[in-house]
Amino acid sequence: MSASLAPAPWSALSPVPPWRPGMSWGRQDDASGVRWTLRRNCALTPGQLIRAYAALCGLSLVIALAFAAQGAPVVLMFSLVELTAVGVAMLIYARHVGDGDVLTLRNRVLCVEQTHGSHTTVTTFRAEWVTVEPSVGRGSLVELSGQGQRIRVGRSVLPSMRAALAQELRQALRLACQPFSESSD
Repeated sequence: MSASLAPAPWSALSPVPPWRPGMSWGRQDDASGVRWTLRRNCALTPGQLIRAYAALCGLSLVIALAFAAQGAPVVLMFSLVELTAVGVAMLIYARHVGDGDVLTLRNRVLCVEQTHGSHTTVTTFRAEWVTVEPSVGRGSLVELSGQGQRIRVGRSVLPSMRAALAQELRQALRLACQPFSESSD
């Protein structure tokens, strides 16, 4: 059996320091695993979002009621339409605030948990068989494939940072596949 190595499409990008626990993306989750949490950087938590919407509703309704009292009831109607539209937009935002990918490498198994809205998909790979490549070209999503499965991760990662993520994943997978060295006294 022979193997050949071809340069990855992202190889022209700046190098990333060797992978180690606590590096830029991966975090040690316990004594035997590394976890990558790739989520959106959301400005508001769901509780803050509700409070902001309530404040917006209160202010808008006070102004609309003042205009309605002065003989312009149409302002109140438009205010209610506006608040309904903003409420729907905030519900959509709140539903997708937890979207993202969580990758866990433990005991030579890479587990990828992808969340989109209320739907969560879990895919597992043996670390020895995973390939990490761009899905199309430079700056594209990171594609993980192996054992007849293929998924794309990194939607919430800036395109300029996806190459660094891919390189870190490759290095972590290589380290996970190395045989354990036993020290003899």
